[in-house]
Amino acid sequence: MFRGPAVSANQIHDLHPPIAPSGLYWVVSVPEHGLIISPDGNTFTLEMQNVPVVDQPRWPALDSIATPARMTFKMVWKSTGEPVKNDDSSRHFRFIGTRASCQLEAKVEVSSIGFSWKSDPLSASKCDFAIMGEEVNGRYYDS
Repeated sequence: MFRGPAVSANQIHDLHPPIAPSGLYWVVSVPEHGLIISPDGNTFTLEMQNVPVVDQPRWPALDSIATPARMTFKMVWKSTGEPVKNDDSSRHFRFIGTRASCQLEAKVEVSSIGFSWKSDPLSASKCDFAIMGEEVNGRYYDS
């Protein structure tokens, strides 16, 4: 989050999951009922409550202080039916799916500093680009 233009000097919050003991970062486990896929496979809904994250405004600076925070969000993708395929064997990368619309509603709380933020409601959200489908890369790629 930035105060003013999105440049480093104006950054006031950087919210991300903590680094896991395994070293994996920017990833959280999704609870069993956190992702719902419609019976026709055309709508995905990801909803998570009180996800532990950290607020680290100076990240990736080595002296960046991490403050515990929580994030709640709901994100909905709906397929437009327009196919998308990107298959690059030289990079061992393949994506097959469809273009989609996407909406997001979120809120963040950094209670130790009295900060909270909430987005507009899901019904007011829109995006310029989204896709949904299956990706294969690296050693899992089979040309």
